[in-house]
Amino acid sequence: MADHDVSSELQLRYVLPFEAAPLEMRRLRQEAAGLLELWALESLVEEVQLVVTELATNVLHHVGAGALAALVLELRDGRLCIEVHDQSHAIPLVTGVECGAECGRGLHLVAALVAEWGTLLTASGKAVWCELEVPDAQFISGIRRASAILQTYQDHRGRPLLFAVKAPTGLAQPAVELIADLLHWAAARGCDPDDLLDQAVVRYEAGAA
Repeated sequence: MADHDVSSELQLRYVLPFEAAPLEMRRLRQEAAGLLELWALESLVEEVQLVVTELATNVLHHVGAGALAALVLELRDGRLCIEVHDQSHAIPLVTGVECGAECGRGLHLVAALVAEWGTLLTASGKAVWCELEVPDAQFISGIRRASAILQTYQDHRGRPLLFAVKAPTGLAQPAVELIADLLHWAAARGCDPDDLLDQAVVRYEAGAA
């Protein structure tokens, strides 16, 4: 996966521009695998790479070599959403495939792998989209909340955060949930939650001294 800065790693929507060319397929598969690893969805790598390859290949075959396009990957509402945008308004059709035919199998394969798929006309062309079920939607929801909080922290780093002087009542449970979400997020990125907790306690005690 290409290098991303800290703030971009917190995103749950990625837009990857590409040019319709055979050599680009490998890059797109690698990018997709890297993002799924970041999101702790390694179990979906093979399916997603296959879907990404088929959708991108359709651009190459039906829009043309060198056509500009974009792959979008997003975690949304318990599903992984995959979109490929191109600059053609021609809507792909799923038709009967003759035995031995070399073309026309891509969308049949995509339809068999995903929960839903379809096409959408855009101002500049169209998008072919599909959605896969995420193995643990609650886990992903926790990562999403933690990512949003960490993004807020990133935005405020270097200047004071605006917290109330007096803690509101009922803060304990939301704080516990926040810590759990952050630990889920950290574990999804390969960190040891116990080690992080130990470091956090040490830093807290040093700050409170």
